[in-house]
Amino acid sequence: MKRNKVRAMAAALLMSIAVSGCKIGNTQIEVSSGFTGNEVFKIKDEVCTLSEAKVFLTNYQNIYADMYGVNLWKHKFKDNELEKYVKDITVSQLAQIMAMDFLAEEKDISLTEEEQGKIKEAAKAYYDSLNDTEKEYMHVSEGDIEKLYERYGLANKLYTQLTGDVNAEVSDDDARVMEADWIYVTDENVANEVQNQLNNGADFISVAGTYNEAAEIEVSFGRNDVPKEVEQVAFSLENNQVSGMIPVDNGWYFIKCINNYNQELTDANKSVILDQRRKEAFDDVYSEFLKKLPSKFNDDVWKEVKIETDKKITTDSFFKTYEKYCNW
Repeated sequence: MKRNKVRAMAAALLMSIAVSGCKIGNTQIEVSSGFTGNEVFKIKDEVCTLSEAKVFLTNYQNIYADMYGVNLWKHKFKDNELEKYVKDITVSQLAQIMAMDFLAEEKDISLTEEEQGKIKEAAKAYYDSLNDTEKEYMHVSEGDIEKLYERYGLANKLYTQLTGDVNAEVSDDDARVMEADWIYVTDENVANEVQNQLNNGADFISVAGTYNEAAEIEVSFGRNDVPKEVEQVAFSLENNQVSGMIPVDNGWYFIKCINNYNQELTDANKSVILDQRRKEAFDDVYSEFLKKLPSKFNDDVWKEVKIETDKKITTDSFFKTYEKYCNW
């Protein structure tokens, strides 16, 4: 995180993300034959159809199209890596939702009649928002959308119930985010030269401009965002105080504290920490459940699916519509 944000191109960001194939969590789904042409994967006796998968795929492709204000689909990517990434997200998310629904069934968690009513309202609203080209491409009915929302809603309800007992109190100190300038070097002689210049009163930013090997100089970070050696020193600094050499694996850091407590970033970090606690609590139960869940993937049909960038296929409101009607 930087104070003066200079965003990297979204294309470069996505190109760096490894494409991992069809998974449920960290569990690879077995590639298999024996499917029909409209089936993408199967978990136990439940099938995800191509039509259902295209709803998620279409929404994800249009959500990613506007990331960082850059239309990613106008850029050329090596080996169609962006398309592979979005397709992987689509199947992995759908598989995880379906797996979570089986876990919900095992734990006797189900949607109430009122929740089912909200699902129907959401399905109608989203389906009515689709134009004819989108309906034809996805080949879905309002009933298909309702089924997807039922799966998605049950998965969300499961997650909420399994993480309801997680401690929601996150202290200011645990979540504290500070702003700093830093210098990182990998050569000990260079580190000694940096230390000498700082000891002699040289301007920190000027020295950093000459010697820093990190991607940036102006940074903000929380306790778990940096090596422990850096954390211990950095979070003890007062505003405008400069550290000495901080040895870490493969290098040395120098830190100048600019603001040792950024309230806005700290508040945001509390949400991040709480989300991580909930994820860990959920994974404790979910990971064990996955070990006994049989699943198969229809690679033949899915590899033939291509991202459609037709100007008339712009729908990206599937998840927003759910949140509007079904945020229980």
